[in-house]
Amino acid sequence: MAIDRVPALKRCRALGIEPAVLGRSRQSKRKNTRVARKLSEYGMQLKEKQKAKFIYGVLERQFRRYYEKAKTMPGVTGENLMILLERRIDNVIFRMGFANTRRQARQIVRHGHITVNGKRCDIPSALVKVGDKIEVCEKSQSKTLFKEMKETKNSLSAPAWLEADQENLKGSVIRFPNRDEIIDIPVTEQSIVELYSR
Repeated sequence: MAIDRVPALKRCRALGIEPAVLGRSRQSKRKNTRVARKLSEYGMQLKEKQKAKFIYGVLERQFRRYYEKAKTMPGVTGENLMILLERRIDNVIFRMGFANTRRQARQIVRHGHITVNGKRCDIPSALVKVGDKIEVCEKSQSKTLFKEMKETKNSLSAPAWLEADQENLKGSVIRFPNRDEIIDIPVTEQSIVELYSR
């Protein structure tokens, strides 16, 4: 399995993303002294795709599959792509406030701490459906991470399409998100569609 091991802050600086988008509060201390070259149209489209892949922690082959699936769905392809990425279980865990970053959420899911509708789920790319009940396993709730989470209550509040109960570490999917609700992701999805349809 391929893993992206590029330092997160270095990658944020290269893509022009604020670290807060990833859930990190730390700012890079280095100043960007490079003179920015003018990007071609292809370069801008590629950069938008790289941003989306980096923010959601998805590699190229899987991202391409999401695009192909979004193309077959009714509606606007770019919006469908963003909605599919938002529906990933690791992203949902992050949005509910059960993890500080998407990378941490991915690890929580991989280690089997999450159940969906009472069944253990250890695949971070699993897509949630409307009405799915998501919670932290009872055995896992005694772990230090989840105890601290119950006490401190993560500052991130769940979006309108999710319902989260941080005291009991439970939540559910009320509906699918709209593109208007994904405003914190600085990606122009139309550029990604144009890149793939070349």
